[in-house]
Amino acid sequence: MTIKLLTLPVVTALALTLAACSKPGEAPTPAAAVAPVAVSASSYETVASTGKGFTVGSMMSAQPVYVLFEPQCPHCGHLWEASLPLHNKVKFVWIPIAFNQGKSLAQAVTLMSSSTPLETMTEHEKLLLSGKGGITAMSGITPEQEQAIKTNTQLLTTLGQDSVPFILAKNRLTGDMVSHSGAMDTADLAKLIGVD
Repeated sequence: MTIKLLTLPVVTALALTLAACSKPGEAPTPAAAVAPVAVSASSYETVASTGKGFTVGSMMSAQPVYVLFEPQCPHCGHLWEASLPLHNKVKFVWIPIAFNQGKSLAQAVTLMSSSTPLETMTEHEKLLLSGKGGITAMSGITPEQEQAIKTNTQLLTTLGQDSVPFILAKNRLTGDMVSHSGAMDTADLAKLIGVD
């Protein structure tokens, strides 16, 4: 029996084939499986009325883009970075969920409660992507805050999804409801939501 060691380029290539974070105990979502999924207007309205998060970007934009994300998901961090160049054109509502009730829950509440969400989320994702685990979370989470995150997490399941980031939007050019599970670059995100 021969054992082959994987070289760094092979390991890197394998890591890049994963584009979304899944619930603990479930297999990661491969990049080939990450594609737009059909959504209804009622799904969009459910997220708009039920999800609790923070808003960044163009506050005057009439059609928000909803992003369900997990604070410990690096793919969510990459999507955050990809969204930054679009903030002058698009209103993003980032809805935190927590696959685990430890660090993720506390960070989700901290991000959702920040009075400066753009700065807080940018700092969090920079720390997360550099391997430092993200921001230090606030202590003293209220039962209402914990319930809001649990409701957000259940919302992901209600939408038939099990991985993040999950994007739900109305394409500005076509008016169609669109969604995507997984990270994407700025150009693909702009195309998905219909902005140039």
